[in-house]
Amino acid sequence: LTLDGVMSAQANTSAIERRAATLGTRRSVKKTYQAAWLLRAVSCVDLTTLSGDDTEGRVYRLCDKAKNPIRTDILEKMEMPKIKVGAVCVYHDMITSAVTRLDGSGIPIAAVSTGFPAGLSPLKLRIAEIKESVVAGADEIDIVISRRHVLTQNWSALYDEVRQFRDACG
Repeated sequence: LTLDGVMSAQANTSAIERRAATLGTRRSVKKTYQAAWLLRAVSCVDLTTLSGDDTEGRVYRLCDKAKNPIRTDILEKMEMPKIKVGAVCVYHDMITSAVTRLDGSGIPIAAVSTGFPAGLSPLKLRIAEIKESVVAGADEIDIVISRRHVLTQNWSALYDEVRQFRDACG
């Protein structure tokens, strides 16, 4: 880990503030282009269910919505092809249900691993959870970093942790 580039980065705060102040006054994209941008945005969204009471049925419904996020009649009126979302994100224990329901759809399955939401379980357990999620069929892994590394600015430890997570993905 080399922090030279990060530590030497600078920002022109006044220019950023001026630019941010104009965002609300800019003209939006109109008509056909607006619809195209909105459809593109839908295709980038990860549909997520991270409830403690998730069931296979709830995950199935989410996966069905992921395959058809916009009603067919609306897409036909717009002369647009069928679209799908970017991914479906579930807890580790729901990966198998998502894999079953999304089979052949091309929609990636993201799993929240590494002790979501707090990330306070021991490192070796978080790494094992990633490995198990990959074996279960997850295409993407959403991680939870150790916030204490950020709060104490221990960037080397954070880098090492994320590297171990990445290695666990295979």
